[in-house]
Amino acid sequence: MFAYAMRRLGLGATIILVAMMILFSMIYLIPGDPASVALGPRATPEMIAELRSRMGLDDPVLVQFWNFVSSAVQGNLGVEALSGRPVLTVVMEQLPFTLAMVLCSITWAVLLGIPLGCIAAVKRGGFVDRVIGVLSVAVIAVPSFVVAIYALLLFAVHLKWLPAIGAGESGNLKSQLMALILPSLAVGLGWIGYIARLVRASMLETLEAGHIRTARAFGLPERWIIYNYALRIAILPTVTLLGVGIGHMLSSSVFAEIVFARPGIGKLVYEAISTRNYPLVTGAVLVTTAFFVLVNVLADLVIGLLDPRVRASFN
Repeated sequence: MFAYAMRRLGLGATIILVAMMILFSMIYLIPGDPASVALGPRATPEMIAELRSRMGLDDPVLVQFWNFVSSAVQGNLGVEALSGRPVLTVVMEQLPFTLAMVLCSITWAVLLGIPLGCIAAVKRGGFVDRVIGVLSVAVIAVPSFVVAIYALLLFAVHLKWLPAIGAGESGNLKSQLMALILPSLAVGLGWIGYIARLVRASMLETLEAGHIRTARAFGLPERWIIYNYALRIAILPTVTLLGVGIGHMLSSSVFAEIVFARPGIGKLVYEAISTRNYPLVTGAVLVTTAFFVLVNVLADLVIGLLDPRVRASFN
């Protein structure tokens, strides 16, 4: 298990390094001078030159990349161009709002998707299976921003059950949880269908395995066989899907945060791109990339713990 974990961690570090190279190249190739955009049309050439020097834009490209990588490794993501605050501080102020929404979305998806997929597999070919299949495909096909808009109109504007905008009152847990329901539903609804379809397919394959037939031959209760033998193996692909799903939810969060006027990392990146605030863009994207890689590494480690065959393949 130790060798497997070290290889996954090494692969994760390599992915982050490659992501840093791609991110730096994309930021460097974007047309426009970030110093001129940040200072506005009334800025003098002296002011622009001073800000460019402070941002390190006058250095050669390789020097800029080296400074970017070395500073990021030390936890220093630079200083925001407009306010002069550390980028890491600004990102960490917004990241908890996005993580709370993603965590709530994952909870929606898991608590509904896994039971629906399991029921569909057990009722294979029946009416319940067909209904779950149709609903799964339907929620997958609807984009998250469409769900966000219609959920806002229905539950907040028409029915007035839930708050329309904001992240809730500071220090009021009930208000914050109520403000999380609509955005997390918009982001996680499609993943309920993904998980249900995946669990159903995996369960059907597992129920035909030899150890399941052996358990049935010994007369074990069907409910016990499904939840203690079949589901434990069938859920393994879902763990991998959740790792990928968190990255997709992070990217989808920008729509929910804009529609519901919530603070968060997606809205922060959108506003930073609009103002050409390159240090903030690179810092925010790098933090979310590192978080996404970490989640996938943890998903791989969980799979390794649940399935010894995965660990054995790395020995």
